Amino acid sequence: MSRTLILNATLVNEGEVFQADVLLIANRIARIAADLQHLRADRVIDATGLHLLPGMIDDQVHFREPGLTQKGSIATESAAAVAGGITSYMEMPNVNPPTLTRQALADKFAIARQSSAANYSFYLGASVDNLDEIKAVDPGVVCGIKVFMGASTGNLLVEDPVALENIFAESPILIATHCEDGKVIAANLKRLQAQYGIDLPVQFHPLIRDDEACYASSAYAVHLAKKYRSQLHVLHLTTAKELTLFSDLPLEQKQITAEVCVHHLRYCDEDYQRMGNLLKCNPAVKTKADQTALRQALRDGRLDIIATDHAPHLLCEKQLPYAQAPAGLPLVQHALLSVLDLYHQGELTLPQVVQKIAHAPAQRFAVAERGFLREGYVADLVLVDLQTPSTVTAQELLYRCGWSPQQGEILQSTLVSTFVNGVRRFHQGRLWPLPDEAWAQPQALRFSRN
Repeated sequence: MSRTLILNATLVNEGEVFQADVLLIANRIARIAADLQHLRADRVIDATGLHLLPGMIDDQVHFREPGLTQKGSIATESAAAVAGGITSYMEMPNVNPPTLTRQALADKFAIARQSSAANYSFYLGASVDNLDEIKAVDPGVVCGIKVFMGASTGNLLVEDPVALENIFAESPILIATHCEDGKVIAANLKRLQAQYGIDLPVQFHPLIRDDEACYASSAYAVHLAKKYRSQLHVLHLTTAKELTLFSDLPLEQKQITAEVCVHHLRYCDEDYQRMGNLLKCNPAVKTKADQTALRQALRDGRLDIIATDHAPHLLCEKQLPYAQAPAGLPLVQHALLSVLDLYHQGELTLPQVVQKIAHAPAQRFAVAERGFLREGYVADLVLVDLQTPSTVTAQELLYRCGWSPQQGEILQSTLVSTFVNGVRRFHQGRLWPLPDEAWAQPQALRFSRN
């Protein structure tokens, strides 16, 4: 079995920051202790001056396969994720065909087995008529049921109250929701077009998809979860108003949790003038006051997880007029470094960063043996240099779409290495090849649910 020894690292794990050595045997963390340099190893990595974190578990990505592979694929976007310190991801069902059946799920798992650079799971999408499929999912394999309560099209948009009641009553696993009320959005659009004309600029995006549209839908989801005792996870919170719906109890005591995404923490409505449609996403980036409230809610425990909602589109699509330009941003390749900027700004401590990007998603989704630096756990790890800034350049991007909203930005840390299942897959700016051994291959996530 391959043996890797990481020496002199500063570990961040379970509320502590401490120096230790780490021995990896095959894909597992075998030892964490001081003074392991005497142990036999096939390779030794001197991590002096570097911080060792558990890899980020991103619970919300759109990798566009099958059917939309001109924008991205499981292969390309997972490679970018690994370059960004993401070692596991949970991918969304709005592809073509949409992931509404167990067979469609099986097809995506098959693609990932052949091409994914990181560990993976997939959501089953909810529709108005696939309740039997939802009830039959395997809780040990499928990360969750995704319900688009607004901001989707076709069968994936579920606004019918009877269908929603049935989903919340019958789902055997966690329900993850996109919450924006379509009626409020339509009324806002009609009012603003009457006042300002049909061809609105992108600066109106957060006014069309405003805090009331988000709150009305989030409050409805919370109501249904309380009524049926569903396990609910509300995705990508964007408003201060919605935060009143969520508790600051310890995560393990929560039935209802909430997530915030990197871009809603990093940008605000002042940035639309500069970034245009490159910042267009659903739900919309809101005000500076909302951004401040989201950051505070991370600190006080009302927001549990930081994710990306990585959603690539072609640059030519983003250059269309606002109404025609698609919503979504490619984000995985610089997600972890962007979250670490919150540490540099004094917004979060290092243990809080690790809690939100690794521990909490592992706990909330009951991911087996990942998300922590623990002996016996799978070695999904990231080495970061907190002292050396890095700049986002077009040349380094691994996204198929070829652009990032962060191009030209200076991030206050550098990602040195990413280990997936004990294998160093990314180091100093380039992807490394995957060994042939079975233990080294990216794996489907397993969930330890009752």
